[in-house]
Amino acid sequence: MNTEPERMKQASSSDIKHVTVVGCGTMGNGIAQVFATCGYPVELVDLSAPALDKAMSTIARNLDRVVAKGGLDQNARDVALTRIHCSTSLAEATQKADLVVEAATENRQIKLELFRQLDQLSPAHCILATNTSSISITDIAGATTRPTQVIGMHFMNPVPVMKLVEIIKGYNTDPLVTATIVEMSHRLGKIPVEANDYPGFVANRILMPMINEAIHALYEGVAGVAEIDIVMKLGMAHPMGPLQLADFIGLDVCLAILKVLHDGFGQPKYAPCPLLVKMVSSGNLGVKTGKGFYAYQEGSKDLVVAPEFR
Repeated sequence: MNTEPERMKQASSSDIKHVTVVGCGTMGNGIAQVFATCGYPVELVDLSAPALDKAMSTIARNLDRVVAKGGLDQNARDVALTRIHCSTSLAEATQKADLVVEAATENRQIKLELFRQLDQLSPAHCILATNTSSISITDIAGATTRPTQVIGMHFMNPVPVMKLVEIIKGYNTDPLVTATIVEMSHRLGKIPVEANDYPGFVANRILMPMINEAIHALYEGVAGVAEIDIVMKLGMAHPMGPLQLADFIGLDVCLAILKVLHDGFGQPKYAPCPLLVKMVSSGNLGVKTGKGFYAYQEGSKDLVVAPEFR
């Protein structure tokens, strides 16, 4: 059980020396890369050893691109990679942690169970952060005996490139913990924005209804995939159309977030479009599966509308 003196020790980001990242998927490996590049020893933990190998290959390729663009020298790239240690043991990976950033699947039950384990395994002073994009921080914190030390740290994808980090305060999050994570975000070269704990926070409360409405426009035959995206890119100066962005995020993730919004607010405007539900059920999840609203081929930079939408 935590004591007040133990909790109060963690009052500055300078106290954070060791970071553990849980989950080595797209978000997890990006988060690990950012911390390692900024000088932090990182324990990257996942249940799957092959997934960890793949994550390290991805990080190495991403760092190679940074070097090629002049953003990092070769020595700094090599040193950053040595700072990341991979593990399949949550217990071993959290022994020295001052900060844990959870980046597992966007599933409430999985996250609650993970935080129960993290609470038991992590040092008493350790801050437990979640990269959830929509699930209640207060609910997640309720699975622990240290709700004051639980906070949302929602990075944007791709993590090494995107500057924004949403910092979400749970109902019981200590202001000192919030200040620590805000300061830490600045140390990572990010721009933190604080938000309160309501479904979808800020980013996805606004973004997901827009994506859902774009899918409705396609579903109702208002316009085609390319046309909808072109209107939003050229008309609203968006760098990526909403349907392409949905593919990039993952249609399963979009559906999960919309369900959180719909359940949390109980308003029909958040109900997922039937076409989105059908696509997720069929396994067409976007970039990660090679097909969503667009069809993706490895190595190709051409944007090709999926056959069923042509």
